[in-house]
Amino acid sequence: MSFFALGVNHQTASVELREQIAFNPEKLSALLAEQSQCADLNDMVVVSTCNRTEVYAMSENADMVMNWLAQSNGLDVRQLSNHVYRYENANAVTHLMRVASGLDSLMLGEPQILGQVKTALSLAKDASTVSPNLNRIFEYAFYAAKRVRSETAVGSHAVSMGYAVAQLALQVFSKPEQLTVMVVAAGEMNSLVAKHLAEMGVGKIIICNRTRSRAEALAQEIAHRVDVEIIEFSQLAENLHRADVISSCTGSLHQVIHFADVKAALKKRRYKQMLLVDLAVPRDIEPKVETLDGVYLYGVDDLQSVIDENLAQRRQAAVEAEVMVNQLATELITQQKVNLAGETIHAYRQQGQELGQAELSLALARLQKGEDASKVVEELTHRLTQKLLHPTSVLLRHAAASEDPAYFEMLQQDLIETAEKRRKPKK
Repeated sequence: MSFFALGVNHQTASVELREQIAFNPEKLSALLAEQSQCADLNDMVVVSTCNRTEVYAMSENADMVMNWLAQSNGLDVRQLSNHVYRYENANAVTHLMRVASGLDSLMLGEPQILGQVKTALSLAKDASTVSPNLNRIFEYAFYAAKRVRSETAVGSHAVSMGYAVAQLALQVFSKPEQLTVMVVAAGEMNSLVAKHLAEMGVGKIIICNRTRSRAEALAQEIAHRVDVEIIEFSQLAENLHRADVISSCTGSLHQVIHFADVKAALKKRRYKQMLLVDLAVPRDIEPKVETLDGVYLYGVDDLQSVIDENLAQRRQAAVEAEVMVNQLATELITQQKVNLAGETIHAYRQQGQELGQAELSLALARLQKGEDASKVVEELTHRLTQKLLHPTSVLLRHAAASEDPAYFEMLQQDLIETAEKRRKPKK
């Protein structure tokens, strides 16, 4: 039984193909529950995100996993063959660790993937498709991911606009729980800003958007983490003074935050500092605002230069992280081999005890019939020795016939050394 990792991601497949083989939680739960009753493939975890769909499975062969992935999405296997990557055993373990650590992500070092992999494992456990062995591999991958994030800088630098704004706010203001943030427009960019800041624990987020339904949709996504208020777009200027941080990204052809309005807001705030971030092109905030004392104004170009520098730092840190992941993967594989050897040794000892018990019962029966005791003991010793040494003899013959002579020499030397130790008298 081998451990396989098989799937497609943003590097190997188009968005269209990734959409075709993506699983939503409801569909995946049903498929896994059905698969748990299948003797051929019932030990598996499926990770499905916008950038990847991967199957991690203990299976006899990768083709079985490949067929399941194709059939579950109504695709011909040939449609996937040119886009699917496969890893087995040690390589599969390394790949899982890289994925969980964010080293294989579109955005290098992004933290969300670890939670997504954990959710995938939980979903598979609920469907009873996770053996103790498979679970052990995933738990070790989570351990590796935590080591990467805590001992390297691969995830410590902002590399997206939304995250960069959130990090900038924490640099300007030391206590996020006391901050009020205003997002002007609730599009994709500002939605990410709001989500990152909510996760970082800001006190309140005000959403100002032209369409109320869009603002309400964003509010629902973050309301469980932060106090949220929605205001009309027409109320923007009169509410500027309430915000410590303002992130604007409207897509308007005209500026929506003017110098006079920010100046008035500063006066109402008694000149308590403000951070304004303009993510729009054309710009939303009048550039002259930067001249006001107590105002920090950042534009897209300012943030992009920070992101480029941070991405370079992440890539440098990723080299260290890759080395760590490879070491941890090797440790896990070695541990598995030791555990497997222990199981084999236990089974071999059990077999030896059973053979000894069988020969002893036979000898006792012969003694009860009155046969010569010395002859019975002599034959008992001979028969038991032959049976116990038979597997070792077969192993030595196979080693001698193998293409690697070093393997036979190693076994031969070990046996000689063991025999010599046994012949030495005990002190």
